[in-house]
Amino acid sequence: MKQAAPDRTASYCSGMTADSGPTADLASSQTNQPHQPRPTTTPVTQAVILAGGQGSRLRPYTDDRPKPLVEIPGTGIPILGHQLAWLAAEGVTDVVVSCGHLADVLEEWLDRADLPLRVSTVVEAEPLGRGGGLKLAAKALPRPDEPWYASNGDIWTRFSLRDMAAFHHERDAVATLALARPRIPWGAVETDQFGNVLDFIEAPPSPFLINAGLYVFSPEFAELLPDVGDHERTTFPQLARGKRLAGYQLALGVYWRAIDTAKDLTEAAKELAACRDSAQ
Repeated sequence: MKQAAPDRTASYCSGMTADSGPTADLASSQTNQPHQPRPTTTPVTQAVILAGGQGSRLRPYTDDRPKPLVEIPGTGIPILGHQLAWLAAEGVTDVVVSCGHLADVLEEWLDRADLPLRVSTVVEAEPLGRGGGLKLAAKALPRPDEPWYASNGDIWTRFSLRDMAAFHHERDAVATLALARPRIPWGAVETDQFGNVLDFIEAPPSPFLINAGLYVFSPEFAELLPDVGDHERTTFPQLARGKRLAGYQLALGVYWRAIDTAKDLTEAAKELAACRDSAQ
């Protein structure tokens, strides 16, 4: 098995704190991610990455490459390369990438890259939506009777997937989604009951949790996915009604960002550079 090129962000972005400006920062009262990994009955060793989107809001960077191959300046590695290195470090041995837009460019990159795990691809002949893309890729997983991770192809983060898998097993969930609390991109104003301004707060954490685009799925989840469409509008509500959908809140200091626009790319470069500098 080939050795991966070093991911220079691995050692300095995993512990980014609130003071250093992470995009997602959860309250320290969260208790569902302990310091030591918890054992699972079946280790999760396979994953799906969704890489079929057009990436239209990230143009011109996506004119000649799919969004997962966009590189955050200063990292020396595309988003997909970071994800594969992270998955391998978490015990994953096999990944299926669901491709669409510029699939040939992504497959050529995989052929050239030094990969730390086995990677195969499936190509959507026509757009299937996120749920359809997941279902197509799940059919290509080498061990269909075992659980699997999934990730949107534009996520830059690093945390213990093993802990998330243990949480998923403990809750006896069919699906578990990671939850992040992103920072509001505007400054907030605090007032008292009389309307007097008390303070200005720069980019405070959102009061709401969001779907972080990272999942653990039990084997039976694949059969519940739509052939075409969005699983968040069909499968997830169905599981939630049956209390088989769990939410795993990312711990304090975990860096998380979705790279969806050119501004996201610029902000991520600044954040990761600051984190790198603070670690030196």
